[in-house]
Amino acid sequence: MRSPSPSAVGVHSLDHFSVSVPDLEVAKKFYEAFGLDVRVDEAQVHLRAFGDAHLWGVITEAPKKVVRYISFGAFDGDLPIFKSRLEERGIRLVDPPFESVNPGIWLRDPAGLLIQIQVATRSGPTRKSPIDSASVPDGVRAAPMRGSTESVRPRRMSHALFFTPDVSRAIRFYTDVLGLRLSDHPGPVAFLHSMHGSDHHLIAFAESSKGIGYHHSAWDVRSIHDVGLGAMQMASAGFARGWGIGRHALGSNYFYYVRDPWGSYSEYSCDIDFIPAGMQWEATYPPPENSLYLWGPDVPEDFVLNYEGEIDGDRP
Repeated sequence: MRSPSPSAVGVHSLDHFSVSVPDLEVAKKFYEAFGLDVRVDEAQVHLRAFGDAHLWGVITEAPKKVVRYISFGAFDGDLPIFKSRLEERGIRLVDPPFESVNPGIWLRDPAGLLIQIQVATRSGPTRKSPIDSASVPDGVRAAPMRGSTESVRPRRMSHALFFTPDVSRAIRFYTDVLGLRLSDHPGPVAFLHSMHGSDHHLIAFAESSKGIGYHHSAWDVRSIHDVGLGAMQMASAGFARGWGIGRHALGSNYFYYVRDPWGSYSEYSCDIDFIPAGMQWEATYPPPENSLYLWGPDVPEDFVLNYEGEIDGDRP
């Protein structure tokens, strides 16, 4: 399969991401508590959603937390067009990291972040994910007792946000080279979606003077109830720091962010906006203080700090 025309070639999915952290056992504990299907494979922690074989995250061990790479999925007929596009723009291909099982195309964005474009089955939705908003009739209890609920298990990864030193430059690169489209651009943050249809954003960037870094990955759950239960689930497991519950203004999703031991986050997300394939979505440019969230608690002071800093020597 391929895109409708060479001028409309773009990646269809954020396939997976990879970060390194100082302790894989701690990572395994964190993501298991979060509700993911966590598997250890040759000194790597692999992240999947239960009931879905797709690999969403690869965690490896290193002295410091660093983002290693991000992988995008593309249609098989589009890969030669991507190669020609890179050549025309003078963008050099690089060797893949040793653990890559699908070589694809490897390159670096203007900030040095390692990127893969690979032929892959579409991992994102083709329409807005349904949510459970059912109520109950008169005379029926709606809420269960605490301790009698099942563990929250996300259905899929919705998006991820990364730090970059120049958001405007990132927008130009990811729209021109990867074919993504701008959803909204509130000051030092940009949200991008796929031309083939995707959630309001499948990737986002926040500006950081310290360089590139991983801020959070967001995981789709089926109800606001699950967002709240997820927050309690993580607090009970010893991961009580976070932000929420709230509702975003851009993307409209309900959220709770859980802070991991390395200063980044995993987000429970519900009911995010969906941009259909071919739609000419009108991006907005609101002030960040008026668009980060519609309601919820105050933002933690260190929520948008890049704890990775300038440590490029530890990157692949």
